[in-house]
Amino acid sequence: MAGTIDNMITAVINLVKTNGITSLIIIVIVIHGFTSKILAWINKKDENRAPGGSTENNQEKITDDTNEHLSHGGEDCDMVPYKQTTYSEDEMKKRSQSFYEDINHRRSVRFFSDKDVPIEVIENCIRTAGTSPSGAHMQPWTFVVIKQADIKAQIRELIEEEEEINYKKRMSETWKKDLKRLRTNWEKPYLETAPYLVLVFKQTHGLTEDGQKITHYYTEESVGLSCGLFLAAVQNAGLVTLTSTPMNAGPKIRMLLNRGSNEELFLLLPVGYAADDCKVPDLKRKSLDEIMVLF
Repeated sequence: MAGTIDNMITAVINLVKTNGITSLIIIVIVIHGFTSKILAWINKKDENRAPGGSTENNQEKITDDTNEHLSHGGEDCDMVPYKQTTYSEDEMKKRSQSFYEDINHRRSVRFFSDKDVPIEVIENCIRTAGTSPSGAHMQPWTFVVIKQADIKAQIRELIEEEEEINYKKRMSETWKKDLKRLRTNWEKPYLETAPYLVLVFKQTHGLTEDGQKITHYYTEESVGLSCGLFLAAVQNAGLVTLTSTPMNAGPKIRMLLNRGSNEELFLLLPVGYAADDCKVPDLKRKSLDEIMVLF
């Protein structure tokens, strides 16, 4: 890099010696124009920073004088009365304790039964996920449900191809050491055994019927909240799942499932019953004192 700069300086000096002050003025004008373009690009990147301080692909700041993205609505929606369901203090304590005890049984499972599950149960879990709050109520999620064996096999092949590379080349030794106690590896047979695969795609932006972009906000947070509700619904239904993030396989899976370019694979969740001989690591969750601070 230093050698390149030295060569450039030498070339400029020789050019000035040969052509005089005129060439120097031209060089200054060119450098000024180039610098201005760089500064303009940097300013645009700063303006495009997504709410919350992070920068996301395809999440630009939209001003009133641009037609790149469209507002989802623009008209005021009707405001309707909200009637909250309330309980006595004793009932609240019982309900919250009961819900906690049920959810506390949730575990990430990698050994599934192939026993079928009624599709209505999966649909209700996704309906529950769809009640999640989202930035400006854009609901930037798509839940793709896979039941067909041939598609599950293709997804497994795509994921294992990348996961083998991850475990052998991409993942750090510290990462692999942390995963050792969970006894995971690049082979994912549960992707074919579980009766359903639920793939959650985040929509970086929406699309109108004629292909124009609709701005979405806080997509990561919104989709994450929705997935949390889905996990709770699965546990409530007496089923199990596993939150997996197929590194580097997302684009290929998106193409396999013919999803739009505005969608990115966020999570892949096999859903079903645990195998009769299923075992899970004996992990301990943090105590309330470790995760809660009261002022």
